[in-house]
Amino acid sequence: MDINDFDFELPEELIAQVPLEDRTSSRLMVLDKVTGKVEHQSFKHILDYLHEGDCLVLNDTKVLPARLIGEKKETGAAIEVLLLKQIEGDTWETLVKPAKRIKPDTVITFGDGLLTAKCIDTGEQGARILEFSYDGIFYELLDQLGDMPLPPYIKEKLDDRDRYQTVFAKERGSAAAPTAGLHFTEEILDEIKSRGVKVAFITLHVGLGTFRPVSVDSIEEHDMHSEYYQLSDENARILNEARTNGGRIVTVGTTSTRTLETIADENGHFKAQSGWTDIFIYPGYQFKASDVLLTNFHLPKSTLIMLVSAMAGREHTLAAYEAAVKERYRFFSFGDAMLIK
Repeated sequence: MDINDFDFELPEELIAQVPLEDRTSSRLMVLDKVTGKVEHQSFKHILDYLHEGDCLVLNDTKVLPARLIGEKKETGAAIEVLLLKQIEGDTWETLVKPAKRIKPDTVITFGDGLLTAKCIDTGEQGARILEFSYDGIFYELLDQLGDMPLPPYIKEKLDDRDRYQTVFAKERGSAAAPTAGLHFTEEILDEIKSRGVKVAFITLHVGLGTFRPVSVDSIEEHDMHSEYYQLSDENARILNEARTNGGRIVTVGTTSTRTLETIADENGHFKAQSGWTDIFIYPGYQFKASDVLLTNFHLPKSTLIMLVSAMAGREHTLAAYEAAVKERYRFFSFGDAMLIK
């Protein structure tokens, strides 16, 4: 399958640069994956599309303030470090700019020495393995010294870092937000539950590989990045009960979808587990877990629009995206939402 099959024209002014003041005030496109019919709603109408007995699945990962600005101890040169994933203890895989200045044994300092990092190895695609040293609690120092790692297409400064965090974020570890979850407030979640919809949580720590472009012409040759996931016994039980009782599994975001498709057996049942997934979902994939998908609008030629196309069909998906451009929907992380039913 050719990468150009997933391209579309997107005016740059439709890329949302700042979040809306009210999380639930975004627009909602509803796409029927069988007929291709499109409806235009506001996100608050999500309640009209969830049924008693359904199970809404949310990714409770918490984004780390993972972008650090430090200096090379030897020369004082400015160095930017982006935490990608924790390898073990205080050792992290990172992206460093400029990478050519950071070789093994190089030391970087942050916050006048509150935090230091030593390069102990190099990784794939320019990554650097850093070992951090500090007094106190690492995550408190990150809160003090770090910034939110906003995607490269967002140029505006984020005044409130909590707006790049879901209201149900709990498990620290992501380098990017599961953005479909940004539309929910505690109030709308309470209303959803009051209507008999179950809510289950999974964790998938989103890596920056989610923004990595597909660099091969044939998508089957793309190597998917690996991300850590976990599902608890309690949440596996909630999912299985919904499935047994005929409810639909409504996954919020591509991260929740990829996690459940990794865990589900051939009958669409779940058991508690954790591990790493590099599942790549594109047209032709047979879904075992997700019946309905709530997601944002994604980059052209990205693995995310390929997953959406696997759910709704490539032709329906591209037609819906064309309608979204025509109707001036807001795209990407701080943009509007699409429900595929």
